[in-house]
Amino acid sequence: MTDYGRPLSFGLSLDPAAGSLDRTRHLARLAEAHGLEHLAVQDHPYQPGHLDSWTLISHLAAATERISFFTDVADLQLRPPTMLAKAAASLSVLTDGRIHLGVGGGAFPEAIASMGGLPRRGEQMVAFTEESLGIMRRALAGGTVRMQSPHHSVTGYRAGPVPPKPVELWLGAQKRKMLTVTGRSADGWISPLNIYVPPHEVPSRQEIIDAAATAAGRTPESIRRIYNVIGAIVPAQGGQGLVGDVRRWVDALTEWTVLLGFDTFVFWPVTDPENQLALFASEVVPAVREAVDAARNGR
Repeated sequence: MTDYGRPLSFGLSLDPAAGSLDRTRHLARLAEAHGLEHLAVQDHPYQPGHLDSWTLISHLAAATERISFFTDVADLQLRPPTMLAKAAASLSVLTDGRIHLGVGGGAFPEAIASMGGLPRRGEQMVAFTEESLGIMRRALAGGTVRMQSPHHSVTGYRAGPVPPKPVELWLGAQKRKMLTVTGRSADGWISPLNIYVPPHEVPSRQEIIDAAATAAGRTPESIRRIYNVIGAIVPAQGGQGLVGDVRRWVDALTEWTVLLGFDTFVFWPVTDPENQLALFASEVVPAVREAVDAARNGR
């Protein structure tokens, strides 16, 4: 694999649990104070202990000033694309453009059905997702949106408001057909956690995205690549995800940029999130930026 040369950015995953709201709000403010670019919120509305992701993002956006937010990832089968685009455009207006959309086809059909959603699977889910991306892209641009297909019936939605900055559409995917949709139709790829798509499995997935992008007349470099990284910055090794000291983290994220092609890393700390955030932002992030810059400039 190769480095796509895109600017690096870093973010923090926030816990949507209702019982953790005070800590989540505190971490959002700390992440902004530490200079991170993104806050990510997972979307599992069928979990009784979880707050609705869009409501939580709206609340946290009002408590911050600069940092951007994205859903990691919004379930399209429970959030119709016209309404999801409307929500994203509205929140973008309210936050001066601090919103992006991470979306997915819906990984848990039984849970989707439990909330009254249509649990699409396989080819049906893939086609529904790609059409949803097209609907959202047109809706976010404003104007009239129409789509008639076996999966959607949008008969003339007059979309707006137009966001002050582009709301990028990033697709969560890990299998071939959805990765192909990413390359054809999305602005970015959100990889599942590094424990589900480990680094050695990334190159084959990037190749699928790149081939689809090229076939669609797009450049692979135009697609953002986001890696959700779970782990802990601690002296010892061993445990869930990426576990090790600052140097191990710097080496890993640098390698995953230069060799695997990622440009955005979202940290999911498994312990002591406040101190882990401080270590990540103050020691890991600047060292990775420096190392990647040196590699790109041949130093």
